[in-house]
Amino acid sequence: MATLDQCRAALDRLAQNLSSADGKVRSAAALDRSLSCRITDLDVTFLGRLAQGSIQDVTCVPGPPPDKAEIRLAMTGDDLVALVDGRLNFARAWGSGRVKLEAGLRDLLRLRTLL
Repeated sequence: MATLDQCRAALDRLAQNLSSADGKVRSAAALDRSLSCRITDLDVTFLGRLAQGSIQDVTCVPGPPPDKAEIRLAMTGDDLVALVDGRLNFARAWGSGRVKLEAGLRDLLRLRTLL
């Protein structure tokens, strides 16, 4: 089971990957939306903001998110680490229910480039 520190490091790597991306990935991540990532097996939620093509202002709170973010993810810590490391395909994980993604229809259409 991935630790809290490993999950935080994975989110930091994801933020770095997004900020250095270009083309379609960069434009898909150029939203300005609140973001939550619930790590179900650790019972914590990372909160932040997807802005200017990166994940910013990441904090961690115990339990479920206190407010409903505009883009919401939920998964295990192991799945988060595997996704960021490229060992788990997001579309397959989402389709099988291992990863949950909730967002408005416009945001989902725009984020599909990242999938």
